Amino acid sequence: MSATIRTTILNLNSFQQGDMNGLDAETKHLVQKREEELGPAYRLFYRHPVHLVKGKGSRLWDADGEEYLDMYNNVVSVGHCNPDVVAAITKQASTLNTHTRYLHEGILNYAQDILSTMPDEIDQIMFQCTGSEANDLAIRVARKYTGNEGVIITSNAYHGNSALISELSPAQGLAQPIALTARMIPAPDAYHFEQMGLDHSPSAQELGEWMAGKVREAVADMERHGIKLAAFLADTAFSSDGMYLNPRGFLKPVLQAVHEAGGVYIADEVQPGFCRTGDDFWGFQRHGIVPDIVTSGKPMANGLPTSMMAAKREVLAPFATTMPYFNTYGGNPVCMAAAQATLNYLRDHDVLANARQTGDALRAALRDFATTHPVIGDVRGAGQFTGCEIVKPGTKEPDTALTLDILEQLREHHVLTGTCGINGNVLKLRPPLVFTFDDVDFFMDALGASFAAVGA
Repeated sequence: MSATIRTTILNLNSFQQGDMNGLDAETKHLVQKREEELGPAYRLFYRHPVHLVKGKGSRLWDADGEEYLDMYNNVVSVGHCNPDVVAAITKQASTLNTHTRYLHEGILNYAQDILSTMPDEIDQIMFQCTGSEANDLAIRVARKYTGNEGVIITSNAYHGNSALISELSPAQGLAQPIALTARMIPAPDAYHFEQMGLDHSPSAQELGEWMAGKVREAVADMERHGIKLAAFLADTAFSSDGMYLNPRGFLKPVLQAVHEAGGVYIADEVQPGFCRTGDDFWGFQRHGIVPDIVTSGKPMANGLPTSMMAAKREVLAPFATTMPYFNTYGGNPVCMAAAQATLNYLRDHDVLANARQTGDALRAALRDFATTHPVIGDVRGAGQFTGCEIVKPGTKEPDTALTLDILEQLREHHVLTGTCGINGNVLKLRPPLVFTFDDVDFFMDALGASFAAVGA
């Protein structure tokens, strides 16, 4: 008998074998074939999995021709099948695709362009295929630069699935051990401010000092065990922890505490980067800080496997001058063409402003909806990054079961999204950045019908 695998981000909103009896014959056949040929480690969304065959912009279509609103996908940051990106891929794929041990202008032009969006201090970049690879390399660089091993992460963070990075990703659940050289600190959860010993929502300084204190406690515990700090690794939107982007500026004291301990700050921008927050190109810019290393992945090339690690020259040098690095597909010409087309589209169509305006409209609609639906305890976010926390009315106590029921009903009403947070009770609303005001209306109609269906 196989052991039960207990996870957080993968299992909360996933199909389970007990759901098989409720499926139509074709879906059941595909699910069984998938498990037989791909093995049992993969997960499917929803009790009734969705068989998708087409996408355009913020919309998806299933095998029966039913249309869905995508409220989850930051991978296709400028929309499913974006024509500009498709054209760039097609042109480059029909011309040349090879690796970075040959000279090619595409990677150099893109490197210069993407570095221009960052602080001047971050001036060198290396390319990979996945966020896991980028974060893996960032930790190696940090350890080489500092000569230390310890890494601080937040308590429900997700940073990837390589052997090294899985041990720094507690969101994968209890089956995944955390590295002995790692320490976890609480997420900056301003909604549950009582846990900070406060009777009010914290200011940026208060939240930052509280979090910096947790960093110092973690450093002290490391040192008691003979470990010194190499890096603080954080998604600057704390996406898997529950989506904590505000108040702006709270990470300044944290950066200071990390540097005081001899560590470097790694900003994992896979989710908050590339205009996602609506006010800034990068999530860390919300806080007025300059990280030592920046990583990104999913949104860079609108779905093609592309990631990056950018760093201050002096931080990268100890690794780069002693350890040759090669990634066969990282930075290949086709992916660079897709990445350049994505970056061009973000600029040419003022996607940053669209994310801010439609995101503000979505949160305003949700807050108005919450006045008559007390199970919504908090609506928070920035740009097209919105968390909607589901609680037991009159409390801040999480209602995980109700959250999952709402999620399933949203699927039935043709909205696809997910959950996050250590209790899995936060609706994670993170659509492609081409989201429109019509999409806001579509979502709110579906949400109303979903709440009615579950009696919330």
